[in-house]
Amino acid sequence: MNNNISKRVLSEADYIIKTGKTVREIAKIYNVSKSTVHKDLHERLLELDKTKYKQVDKILKYHIDIRHIRGGESTKKKYQKMTINL
Repeated sequence: MNNNISKRVLSEADYIIKTGKTVREIAKIYNVSKSTVHKDLHERLLELDKTKYKQVDKILKYHIDIRHIRGGESTKKKYQKMTINL
């Protein structure tokens, strides 16, 4: 694996552990696609650091567990904006 990629993967892992941000948020910060972040944190990180992988995996599973709640909040905000603009 390329040294730059390894550094990015470990940096993303440290960031998600520290902040608990979502894959989309991390993708914006690191200026890569969410698919790249997902691959970094699910495949590449396992090869580099198993301890960090376990911590990141817990966070990502938590995000999956609450995604239906976040989706509902986003939809609510969307329709509130629409009614304000009318």
